[in-house]
Amino acid sequence: MAKVVTTFAQRTEFEKARCVLDELRLPYEVISPEPGYALVGAPALVMGSEARMALAASGLEDFVAAGWVRYDPAAAPGVTQQPLQYDEDVFGRAAVMVLASCTADESKIRVIAHISGDLSPVFPYLNAVMPRAFFNPNGPTLTFMDGYRMISVYPRRIAVAKADEIVDAWRVLESLRCRANETWARRAEIEPSYKVRMKPPALEIYKRLPGTNCGACGERTCLAFAVAVHGGHLAVRQCAPAFGGEFAHLKDALLEICSGLGVGMSSLTPTEADR
Repeated sequence: MAKVVTTFAQRTEFEKARCVLDELRLPYEVISPEPGYALVGAPALVMGSEARMALAASGLEDFVAAGWVRYDPAAAPGVTQQPLQYDEDVFGRAAVMVLASCTADESKIRVIAHISGDLSPVFPYLNAVMPRAFFNPNGPTLTFMDGYRMISVYPRRIAVAKADEIVDAWRVLESLRCRANETWARRAEIEPSYKVRMKPPALEIYKRLPGTNCGACGERTCLAFAVAVHGGHLAVRQCAPAFGGEFAHLKDALLEICSGLGVGMSSLTPTEADR
């Protein structure tokens, strides 16, 4: 039987969800981020699709979850050591606000986490020590690849695309927490860099488009549209199917990738551009 998984921004919401499941006597499993990922995640709940439907039909789902996705077991075990502590912690704690299937690869997941710290002052130093990162000082944002995963870092928000599963997403967040804090601790030894390097390819935008080649944007194909957006010639909103059409579920992923790359945002409202 297929299983689904969800997680929460706060542990209190997890506890509320667990109480409801116990009251309904529905079977579930718990994946804990502790100890190693305790600062970047709350526990996750795994259940069968039938139990999930019974929960939805109960009318007792009064907790706030980050989203439900297909469950895949973790490829690697969690970390058993306590997370590192830093005297001057610029990252703080992370809370997973969005958990969704990745539009660029449906076998992977997409995570958006908010952090309690502010990474703005760290960006030039991270840019100096991460030669393959793309720094957009106008964002400011820092985008880089972790294998096939694309990570977009904002001052108080992190978007992870193509994570394997929830434990892998926690690993990415914890790795970034440590990298940011360790880089900040060594900032006296690092020459900050404001260099803008080559951004990830237009293919990353194309993977998040409908792929219908409908021509509503004025381009003959979705690939041509992706190249035009990537080059700063068209706004991503001109993809009518994603912005108001039958592919509206792609909108947030398109906003995320374009915001991280600093392209295609000219016709967006300030609220959309800040997402």
